[in-house]
Amino acid sequence: MHVGAAMFFTDYSMSSAELARECEARGFESLWAPEHSHIPLARGSAFPAGGQLPRQYHDVMDPFVSLATAAASTSRIKLGTGVCLVVQRDPIQTAKLVASLDQVSGGRFLFGVGGGWNAEEMADHGTAFKTRFKLMRERIEAMQKIWTDDKPEYHGELVDFAPMLAWPKPVQKPYPPVIVGGMFPHGARRALRYGDGWIPHSRRPVYEDVTEYLPQFRQMANEVGRDLAEVPVTVWGIGEDLDRLDRYRDQGVARVVVSLPAEGRDTVMPMLDRWAGLIRGLGG
Repeated sequence: MHVGAAMFFTDYSMSSAELARECEARGFESLWAPEHSHIPLARGSAFPAGGQLPRQYHDVMDPFVSLATAAASTSRIKLGTGVCLVVQRDPIQTAKLVASLDQVSGGRFLFGVGGGWNAEEMADHGTAFKTRFKLMRERIEAMQKIWTDDKPEYHGELVDFAPMLAWPKPVQKPYPPVIVGGMFPHGARRALRYGDGWIPHSRRPVYEDVTEYLPQFRQMANEVGRDLAEVPVTVWGIGEDLDRLDRYRDQGVARVVVSLPAEGRDTVMPMLDRWAGLIRGLGG
């Protein structure tokens, strides 16, 4: 089981380049950058984790810029969006961003995606909250065509474009893994339909223990004819609990991701050092 780290990169946090180097040196498999374009002041959408929305949600830098900087500073660690809000991004331009980052990183990009929760943020991008998941699927399918076809075209209900020329293509074939975030069962179904992995969050109020749903996820995969190895599970928001981490590993979770605070080196480095010991205890 691999261990990744995530941070909301801001102008007051540890930089993505420095964090990537330190994580790579300590055995982390991946580094993840979340995304919010902005947070509207007039907001009715509740924060999924409960309580007050943390400051870093409106301070966070663009994930593709952060990860490109991290790519230039490292050679092995994988780099992921955790998650990219594709419902708020143009699919043609985003396809180019993904392919370009996969190129400059030498094939190390992981495309974590999600539909989001902030209706007001989406509305500012012209996205309807009720149809966001249909839009997410069509945009991802359209990007998959752009990454794989010489003359891609796509004709859906919400995304439509005629044949085009669009390069570069990604290093990874057929394209970087599309890892779909979302709660069980709907997020799991979306991951099985058009993804290459599923990201459930361990700290959402709906979950007592996300691994309770893994047998059902395996059954769902079997019913749609997908090998679970094609749709590995990445558990987000885990804590420093070796017993629980051992349970995740034993139950077939492929990756866990720890969420680091958007703070400086003095706060983050002791956490990385503790995690380096946990990673050794997990055997990788």
